[in-house]
Amino acid sequence: MIQRPRTRTAFARSLWLLAGWVSLVLGLIGVVLPLLPTTPFILLAAYCFQKGSDRLHLWLTRHPRFGPLIADWRERGAIPRKAKRNAMIALIAVLVISWLAGVNLHIIGIQAAVLTLVALFILTRPD
Repeated sequence: MIQRPRTRTAFARSLWLLAGWVSLVLGLIGVVLPLLPTTPFILLAAYCFQKGSDRLHLWLTRHPRFGPLIADWRERGAIPRKAKRNAMIALIAVLVISWLAGVNLHIIGIQAAVLTLVALFILTRPD
């Protein structure tokens, strides 16, 4: 029996494209909005475009600003030092904002535990 390679349906490709565009827009907003991280959204956009559109995936991976970021992540799991710094600022800001907003201390404790694990992951990646 000959097996044909699976091809994505138009609907699945459309969902991947939508997810890619949403991620890309959030990443671009993160360039100017300090509390919104850019790097994870750009990486997610590249993944989504890889599933939904060869053309957009190539465009993003060859982009002069975002292409090297994607290549570093794929090759070495690396996160640029500036992205690490911004991520740490955002993590701390979340806790401070929660505290100032009067969020229950148990919830802040859970946030702190989760954000500590996220910070450890980010900080242990190569630059």
